[in-house]
Amino acid sequence: MIRILIIDDHPVVRIGVRRILEEGISFLETDEAGDAREAMKRIRGNTYNLILLDINLPGKSGMVLLEDLRNMIPELPVLMLSMYPEKDYALRALKLGAAGYLTKNSLDEELIKAVNRILDGHKYISESLAEALIDHSGNDQPPHARLSNREFEIMIKISQGESMKEIADILSISEKTVSTYKTRILEKLQCTTTADLIRYALKAGLV
Repeated sequence: MIRILIIDDHPVVRIGVRRILEEGISFLETDEAGDAREAMKRIRGNTYNLILLDINLPGKSGMVLLEDLRNMIPELPVLMLSMYPEKDYALRALKLGAAGYLTKNSLDEELIKAVNRILDGHKYISESLAEALIDHSGNDQPPHARLSNREFEIMIKISQGESMKEIADILSISEKTVSTYKTRILEKLQCTTTADLIRYALKAGLV
């Protein structure tokens, strides 16, 4: 029996993904979680062959949860399934240990192909992601490509309107540390204010 945990904050998405998997994979059992806390509860109480993980979760984001999972259960493969563009998120996810990255507009067949490949012990990189990784190796990179994973995470949360306190609570760091990160982010992106940062993130399609 193959067991897969689907982590996404939208019930409709979880239902859709589950149906695709059930139609394409035999001897499958799925569980669902709507946020990181529920996901960790299920992971501690069950054994899974694969995690399908969204990035945009309430509270602790999927990228932070991915990092936690890689530290806790490094042998458990994680396939990121997100609405965010590959070129800005996939490389960071792969560096954090993800076994693959798909956008939610991927065809059903590609999802099944990715899941089967990862279950066979390999990583999955789509053709579009491969092209994005090649482009990333060039010198013409956007300013946010220079952000560390933590800086990138905090930049996204600030751009989504979360307060310093909310970010500090989610990431289990102090507000002062968040403020220090914010200063570095503004400098690297050549922004002056939070409004500038939000405009940058919107223009770059990051939020």
